[in-house]
Amino acid sequence: MSHVERYFSQVADIAGKIDLAAIEKLAVELASLRSRGGRLFMLGVGGSAGNCGHAVNDFRKLCGIESYAPTDNVPELTARTNDEGWETVFEGWLKISKVSSNDAIFVFSVGGGDADRGVSVNIVKAVDLAKQVGAKILGVVGRETGYTAQNGDAVVVVPAPDAGLVTPHCEAFQAVVWHCLVSHPELQVNETKW
Repeated sequence: MSHVERYFSQVADIAGKIDLAAIEKLAVELASLRSRGGRLFMLGVGGSAGNCGHAVNDFRKLCGIESYAPTDNVPELTARTNDEGWETVFEGWLKISKVSSNDAIFVFSVGGGDADRGVSVNIVKAVDLAKQVGAKILGVVGRETGYTAQNGDAVVVVPAPDAGLVTPHCEAFQAVVWHCLVSHPELQVNETKW
């Protein structure tokens, strides 16, 4: 079997095994967030950060949910990293944004954060702050053992049929899940052009 055949076979496998009830739970949480006038803060690093910027656009434009991604503001992100450190960059941004129990964070992350291993500690600290203020914790991650999956209110864990391809499959399915959500009849309020 070629790489392409194997990869797309795994995509089909993931699509067949992903927890649809968890995706519906995300839809319910997002509809509730919008109805109470809360804000959605999308958090991710690397490719997941790129997905956050795209998702913010879709949640704002298609669903009418006030949404933000700190990684979209590169000057502030780099200033905070330089002055305060990478580990607290999201926590500091959320504090200035006055994140509250009315709001939600939505984490896109392959691992979901692991303070003990020093991986995505910025996400761990953001999750801790969200818990402290009572904000909902949502996510699409690739590890059920990560901090986001262990501490979230509604988190989809992308199944991993191949340990060597966890990152590409997880980041690809972040897009699949958020596009499912922004086209969900309980969330979409504006039509797409095509």
